[in-house]
Amino acid sequence: MATHVLTADLFVPLPRERVFAFFADAENLERITPPELRFRILTPRPVPIHTGAIIDYRLSLHGLPFHWKTLITAWEPPTRFADTQERGPYAKWVHTHEFEDGDGGTHIRDRVEYALPLAPLSNIALPIVKRQLRRIFTYRQEACARGLGVDPSLTRGSLSV
Repeated sequence: MATHVLTADLFVPLPRERVFAFFADAENLERITPPELRFRILTPRPVPIHTGAIIDYRLSLHGLPFHWKTLITAWEPPTRFADTQERGPYAKWVHTHEFEDGDGGTHIRDRVEYALPLAPLSNIALPIVKRQLRRIFTYRQEACARGLGVDPSLTRGSLSV
């Protein structure tokens, strides 16, 4: 199983504690996910986030509905947390979120290690998946800025898929 890595970095001119609090509210996941994915949290709200928490979602990829279950594997406010797909469309999905002070604000860093199912057919799908992930995380960066009340012209980011 080939593992691939996505990295994203977004700078916002806000204190780390405020930025982390935004991500600590699971309901904001719906706000920062592109609407065409029809992402919905199924876990009863409010969702208490902590190491060992399980969160269930429903979403659609290319019109196909999926159930996604994640396990919070690390919870270290206000510096980092990680979630791992327990059930979903990927063979592997480990998403680490890090928050670091710097440049008068906060750097939000995402690292996703992922693998596609159904090797070797996954090699055919990989360019499509990378394009989709680029679109999702570009949207996510813009939605994070909006959700945090930051003028996008005051942010800067990078993305590597």
